[in-house]
Amino acid sequence: MTNPLIPDLPSLQDPALAAALQRRIDQKTKPLGSLGRLEALMLRLGLILGSEAPCLVEPQLIVFAGDHGLAARGVSAYPSDVSWQMVENFLAGGAAVSVLARQHGLALTVVDAGVAHDFAPRPGLVVAKIAPGTADSAGGPAMSAAQCTQAIARGREIVGQRPGNALLLGEMGIGNTSAAALLLARLAGIEIGQCTGRGTGLDDAQLQRKTAILAGVLRLHEHAVEPLDALAAFGGFEIAMMVGAVLQAALERRVIVVDGFISSAAVLVAARLRPALLERCVFAHCSNERAHRAMLAALGAEPLLDLGLRLGEGSGAALAWPLLQSACRILAEMASFDSAGVSGPR
Repeated sequence: MTNPLIPDLPSLQDPALAAALQRRIDQKTKPLGSLGRLEALMLRLGLILGSEAPCLVEPQLIVFAGDHGLAARGVSAYPSDVSWQMVENFLAGGAAVSVLARQHGLALTVVDAGVAHDFAPRPGLVVAKIAPGTADSAGGPAMSAAQCTQAIARGREIVGQRPGNALLLGEMGIGNTSAAALLLARLAGIEIGQCTGRGTGLDDAQLQRKTAILAGVLRLHEHAVEPLDALAAFGGFEIAMMVGAVLQAALERRVIVVDGFISSAAVLVAARLRPALLERCVFAHCSNERAHRAMLAALGAEPLLDLGLRLGEGSGAALAWPLLQSACRILAEMASFDSAGVSGPR
């Protein structure tokens, strides 16, 4: 498929580099395979960065925020005003992801992808607003095709303007678990009841109502089956910008650290367009949002952590970040049997 908006992504399969990395891992002063999945992470990072000694530099944690017209139908336990209030909290340094970004030395950028609020300019904020929230997908497409294209292009541009070789994904948007559930149902062919979770904390009756609303949205947009058509129909300016962000990061051969359910939905859309994108991804965690495990299965992904998180913001990606750092440091600094003068296996 030729589309200037969607870059071609070659496979990163490199048997010679993979073999060299595996030899380097196996020659460390340890029993074979004794570092478990950390060894698989070392191999993946080396292949993404094209090096036997991968090094992570200037990691960028970008939180994309947007409002959803569907939220007016009561699919969230919180009002839409929370979207802009949390953006202010991110910028003031008071959110969980703000704390974790400081702790781990992650450059934090907050992107207004389409929040229904006007923000004062300040460091750390990028105003890339497509519109003050998407339309209600229960009444028509959440985004026009032009808006969807614009959001993807802006996501690509935002990443392309930033340094480093690692992108950590984060998001904020009241109602965005609904958009992610709809994308999962349509693109993975999973029944909507299995895709719909409690989001910000719905009770049983509210969850039942949310599921019925989403089923109606799917019926309304039954012809939106291609990835970009589904993205426009079900919406999320922040999700569309994340699609662009991961495509650009993949093109630049950055490590993409995927957070939770919403971020994974953006990766699902992008991977349906360019499957080789998944070779560039590290999935941080399995969230407590009901359908995230099914989302990860649809992506063939094995997350690093399972802590019962359901916060979003990029918090899971930030928590997993030290594992990526440790993988690189061990590969670079741990002695080999030969260099340490230690006898290897017989």
